[in-house]
Amino acid sequence: MSARASGRDEINAELPCPCGRGEAYGACCGPLHAGAPAPTAERLMRSRYSAFALGLAEYLLRSWDAATRPPSLELDASIVWRRLLVERTEEGGPFDREGFVTFAAIGRGPEGRFEQRERSRFARDAAGRWVYVDGESPLR
Repeated sequence: MSARASGRDEINAELPCPCGRGEAYGACCGPLHAGAPAPTAERLMRSRYSAFALGLAEYLLRSWDAATRPPSLELDASIVWRRLLVERTEEGGPFDREGFVTFAAIGRGPEGRFEQRERSRFARDAAGRWVYVDGESPLR
C-alpha cells in the first residue's frame, strides 16, 4: 500500500513513500510536496514520481522549470504507479547547478503493465531550488 489510502483523498504520512526510499511518506517526499526544497536532483525526481503516484498535479507543475512547464497538467487516474528504479545519477548534488537522473517507472494501466524509462534533466531555478527541465524518452 502506498501513502494514499485506497478510495480516500488524504495522504497517510505513516505509510511507505511511493518513491521507494524505504521511509514513511511524512519523512520522505511529504515535506517536499508541502514546499520544502529538494536537496538533490535525485530527491526531486523521486518526489515527482511520488506526486504522479499520488495524483499531485499542482506539485508537478510547481517543481517544473518555468521555461518548459506546460500551462496545465491532467493526470490519468487509470494509471497506478507501482515502482521506481533509479538507474543512474549524474551530478545533481547539493553544490551542483545541473543534474541528470535516469530511471524506470513501472505502472499498470487499462492496457496492462508498462515501463517508462527516461533520462531527466534538472537545474537550479533563480531561487536556487531544483526543478525538472525536460527528459529524454524513450531511451535506446
